[in-house]
Amino acid sequence: MTRRVLLTGANGFVGSHILDKLLSLGHSVRAIIRSQSKAEQVLSDFPNYGSQLDFGIVSDITSPGAFDKVVQSTPPFDTVIRTASPFLYRVISDREFLDPAIKGTLEILKSTKAHSPSVKRVVITSSCAAVIDFSAPAASNLKKVYTEDDWNPMTWESALIGTQNNAYQASKKFAELSAREFVENEKPNFFLVTLNPPMVYGPIRHSVKSVKELNQSNSRIYELFINSKKDADLPPNGLDTYVDVRDFAIAHIKAATFAEALGQRFIICGGQISSQNISDLLRKNIPQLEEQTPEGTLGKNFLPENAFDCNSAKAEKLLGLTFRSKEETFVDLAKQLLEIEKSNRNFPYVKDSFQMV
Repeated sequence: MTRRVLLTGANGFVGSHILDKLLSLGHSVRAIIRSQSKAEQVLSDFPNYGSQLDFGIVSDITSPGAFDKVVQSTPPFDTVIRTASPFLYRVISDREFLDPAIKGTLEILKSTKAHSPSVKRVVITSSCAAVIDFSAPAASNLKKVYTEDDWNPMTWESALIGTQNNAYQASKKFAELSAREFVENEKPNFFLVTLNPPMVYGPIRHSVKSVKELNQSNSRIYELFINSKKDADLPPNGLDTYVDVRDFAIAHIKAATFAEALGQRFIICGGQISSQNISDLLRKNIPQLEEQTPEGTLGKNFLPENAFDCNSAKAEKLLGLTFRSKEETFVDLAKQLLEIEKSNRNFPYVKDSFQMV
């Protein structure tokens, strides 16, 4: 059954992959973008879908009633997918992480309830930042495996006086909690589904003109593993858990369509990864990177012995979700980053061969 979907953040790293899957499956999508120029860029990335794709401009997602007009449609929407939220670390002022995440989420829920009663499901991209206790030791005598029952211990007060990381973690936690409280208290016509990924890596679907326009996670791979040299120090591990953006996009499609997803919270995690793992994969599979990627110690696992993990068993069981190999994620990404570096201009995206099952 085809659906009429409202998608925010369609020009972003995750959102563009979700848009690609929705359109390829025949769904009709209104992409919510912050400016006309960004809408034109998305249209150039998805030029062959005609009336299947239209746009709504919302310049300030935190303003009251920001989504009132764009949630109204003929034919009406039955699904909303909210992905837009900041993840570019800057100086924290005026709660610039907290307000867009929390208010932006609540505004779209309020507008949907008031002006689009046909919507039966809202899917929100949250994060494992809302799940993981980053103040806990990286490893302990008992390995911690996080599940959907876990929430980070951040308070509002500690977020405002803490680091950029603290603010981001709090923004994800309180945005997700606010959404669930809204549904519980306001009792709208729709069910809520939230998806919590760790670090998201993989090839990009939207156009970028240079490596300077890369999203945060992929920029890390470029700067530390590609724009480097063999004898450089091995970069410290980032977040030890990750998911491929293509698998994460598929999780959104399934969360929007599977009856089993109604009201649920899902961790979407493809596994653990260390800097040495990444280095080994890139140097083995891409000859050019033998001299560019820090060598480290071949085959050594630098993750702490009891490093925490994230459990995706629920998503695998209820959504039938499967995950790509580490090699596919990081080698595909690195090859694309080398092409971007080489061309320094927009490059054609080659659609992967994945088919929904």
